[in-house]
This record gives sequence, C-alpha cells and structure tokens, in this order.
Amino acid sequence: MKRKILIAFLPLLACLWSCQKDIMEYQGSEGVYFAVQSGSASFDARNWPYQPDSEVEFVRINKDVVDFPVKVMITGPVKNYDRTFRVEVNPDSTTAVPNVHYDPIKEEWSIPANAVSINVVVRLKRTADLKVSGKTLGLRLVPTKDFSLSFPEWDAIPSLQQGRIVKEFDASLHTLRLGDIMVKPAVWVGSLTAANQETGSWGAFTQRKMEFLIKYLGVTYAEFASAETMPQVRWELIRADAVAVLIRLKEEGQPLLEEDGRLMWMSGVPWTSTLGVPYVK
Repeated sequence: MKRKILIAFLPLLACLWSCQKDIMEYQGSEGVYFAVQSGSASFDARNWPYQPDSEVEFVRINKDVVDFPVKVMITGPVKNYDRTFRVEVNPDSTTAVPNVHYDPIKEEWSIPANAVSINVVVRLKRTADLKVSGKTLGLRLVPTKDFSLSFPEWDAIPSLQQGRIVKEFDASLHTLRLGDIMVKPAVWVGSLTAANQETGSWGAFTQRKMEFLIKYLGVTYAEFASAETMPQVRWELIRADAVAVLIRLKEEGQPLLEEDGRLMWMSGVPWTSTLGVPYVK
C-alpha cells in the first residue's frame, strides 16, 4: 500500500522537488524505473496507465528508421548534478537481431542535474521479415553507484484506469514489440455477408485495399486508428473517391484485383465481389 501511495504522488513530488526544495526534501531511495504510459487518446496522457511494453508498428509510423523514446524516471531526491544509470538488452525477452532490427544500444545514460526523467532513445529498423512476424527487443535497467532499481514489483495505480491495465510487472524491464503487419484498423466500415459477399461502405478489409487507398487517395494507415482522425464525413468522402478510381481503372483495362483474383470492391461500384470468386473478363 505504501508503494502505491508513493507512486501515485510521484508527479506531485517531482514538482515539489524542483520548485520548493527549500520547503521539503524527499528521503526515499534513489532509483530508476521505466515510466512508459499508453492509453486512449480520449483521455489526458498524464492519466494513462503505466505499461511493461510498447508497440512499434512500422506500418503506422511509415518510416524505415525510427528513434524510439523510452521514458526513464527517478525516485528519491533531485540533485544539482548529473547522475548515471545503465540500460542493457535483456536476452530473455529479445528475438530482434542487432544491426538488423536495431542499432547497438547505448548503455550508459545520465539523469541531468535538477531533472526527474530522461528518454532512452533506441534506433529501430524496418525490415522485410517484420511483415511476416514480429520481433521483440527487451531492455533492462542495471543498478549503478548512483541508482538502484525502484520498482521490481510494480503495482498498477488505481487512479490511472484509462486503457489497458497491467496490474503487476517489473518496472526495471521494458519490451519493445516490433511489427509491420497491416491488420484491420479500428475504423473500417465494411465486412462480408454470411455468403462471403462484400458489404458495407468499404467491404472487407484487405492489405491490398488499404495500399490502394494510400497510393491513390493519399491517406495514411494511421488515420484509420480512431474516429477522431477518421470521422464519418471523411470516410464517406474516401469511399466516393475510391469508387471513382476503381471504376476508371477497370474501364482503362487495368482493374484492381484482390489476392484471390476478385475485383476490388467498395460500395458504389457497378459490380459485386465474393470472397474466392475471381474476376473473369
């Protein structure tokens, strides 16, 4: 219980340390922990729960090389000089290959004077095999003369309940999950009927259809992640523009086909599309 109370008040303590050190001095242990939070964009990011892992989705990021930040925070008093902590690759939770999926990790980092956190930056690489299966890169904090490990047994903070909740984990460890697999996004207005015929505004989700939208309409995969970035008015316009392109390409003798050979479909085209039934000219 004491640990939960301490964790819940860390942001407040950080402010007090930096702004009112003449009024109070925190006497807890001097340690470091991974302070990575994620949650729903509908809520203030400061209220997102802490997480033991991070998803690195290249298909959303759309870059071949990413400098990915991983936040590390301290417990204990703020000092007016730099202090060192160390980060290593955790082989127990790593399937990524060095110099292929990531550059060698910088192991020694410093918490600057009068600071309570810093971002450890890991350079990650987009490779062809990530389209087939994901890889993991595990990180672990290592004690130094300046810092111990703050929370090897982290308990979720009851007040931070906005998203995925991991009730217990080791906050001295963090895992990056690398992938480049295009899955059906949160916003996709379409599906298949019981007879496997495409229906709805966009029909069935396929990677080819998404790649078509990206190429011809200039949208990004990341825009389909929420209703905030893909409201109804926008997806209706996308459907109308996509239909016009699909009809034009078919009339020009260059119809777009799905992997099973059926014509690519969206509501408004003058043809039907059934899973497994190829197009015949």
